[in-house]
Amino acid sequence: MRKIFEKAQFVSDHPGIFACPVCGAELLRDELSLVCANQHRFDLAKKGTVNFLNAPVATEYSTNMLSARRTALNAGLFDPFLDEIKPQLNAADRVLDIGCGEGTPTVKLAESGATTIGFDISAPAINLAGALNSPAFFCVADLAHLPFLAGSFTTIVDLFSPGAYAEFERVAPGGRLFKVIPNADYLKQLREGLYAGSDKATYSNAKVMSHLQQRYPEAQIQRVRYDFALTPALFEAVLTMTPLSWQASVEARTQLLANPPAAITVDVSLITVDSLG
Repeated sequence: MRKIFEKAQFVSDHPGIFACPVCGAELLRDELSLVCANQHRFDLAKKGTVNFLNAPVATEYSTNMLSARRTALNAGLFDPFLDEIKPQLNAADRVLDIGCGEGTPTVKLAESGATTIGFDISAPAINLAGALNSPAFFCVADLAHLPFLAGSFTTIVDLFSPGAYAEFERVAPGGRLFKVIPNADYLKQLREGLYAGSDKATYSNAKVMSHLQQRYPEAQIQRVRYDFALTPALFEAVLTMTPLSWQASVEARTQLLANPPAAITVDVSLITVDSLG
């Protein structure tokens, strides 16, 4: 029960962040709940997380998939590009991690000393995130209707999630955006092994990149590419964690697991926008 009190104290210590998803009024702490002036109430769970959705949302992100993601990320799969972002954060920042999943990257970002909140639409993901030992705060929320007040953040971090740019600009006007999107070679060993001979064997980020650059023509783009060494068990975790494998045949998955690559390619663009809005 210690975590629920720690996170309740987080809410007390950080006013001006949370907004009621029902009426938009500020949410403040009331014992172990967040309550607005109109008496809409959102209770903290035992792990100190809070669910801002009116009803559960079914997603394809199973606990098994999320656990595999944690295994791969704990091994350092995303560390090189997270290590590019983290030094640019400091204790004066308020950071929102978009679509944080099971929370491992959020925890790393919080090591900067920044006030850090991670959210995801998946309740199982946030349940796992809540078990992590970190000052970061985790909640279940909808990207299209963020339960945060206007101007409540200085920095948005978006790792592989859709860009809800109007909402980003509302909650972090004039703030920074760090967005990571995959390049053509991202996890190419999986694409080629699972979908050889089909259009799924290749990928282009041109549409996503064009949309972002039209909105933020001054965006800075840094390519981060590396080969990440794998054991067979770690390869299985990578295969399980990614939506890339969802439409693959059982035969293709079985063959790839029987002959796993020694390394997986991580190839992403780290896009930095210095001033949102």
